[in-house]
Amino acid sequence: MGNSFPIDLVLFGMIAAFLVLRLRSILGRRSGFERSEGGPVEVPGLRPAGPVIDAKAEPPAPARPLPEPSSPAGAALTQLRQVDRNFDPAHFLAGAEAAFRMIVGAFAAGDRVALPGLLSDDTYRSFEQAIAAREGAGETQKSEIRAVNQAAIEEAHLAGTTGSITVRFVSDQIAETLDKNGRPVAGTDAVTELTDIWTFERDLAQSDPTWRLAAARSG
Repeated sequence: MGNSFPIDLVLFGMIAAFLVLRLRSILGRRSGFERSEGGPVEVPGLRPAGPVIDAKAEPPAPARPLPEPSSPAGAALTQLRQVDRNFDPAHFLAGAEAAFRMIVGAFAAGDRVALPGLLSDDTYRSFEQAIAAREGAGETQKSEIRAVNQAAIEEAHLAGTTGSITVRFVSDQIAETLDKNGRPVAGTDAVTELTDIWTFERDLAQSDPTWRLAAARSG
């Protein structure tokens, strides 16, 4: 027994090597929303400053089903992949949800640094005008996303090399606008279920993998 080969150490070593490779393969993936020249955009905190996204541990996110390949949206997603072989609908949807959280927080905080890299030029102009009007009135917004209950691709289109994907987000949020005296003028400090329908666009022929918000409306 004392001279037997330590097979258990070999097995533990193999398991450790497998876990390292597995983590590297997961963390090394690109969601399609990060900027090509840098790392992932840092989450700072659209509708409605204060603490935006709680950094506490959250329950596991619900499943994010994709459109059936035979559906119009599914067929369009296949076309997008034919233009950009690196496009992955599941990774896109995960990135879209991350972008949703970032943009909601950045708009509420009036973050003119973070927003331009996440929005199309026209959308940024609209957001900046709303932020300027809010600041001119002495109002502030507080926003907190408690949970994103649904993130689903509703439509997808390809025009030339430009892809557009529309996503429906159903989330639990606290969204409230306060006047200069701290009195509420819109929204509520109670958790409310909100539905947002956002369209993201990207030129698939360009090396920049960022999908930018091109249109947003309430559901």
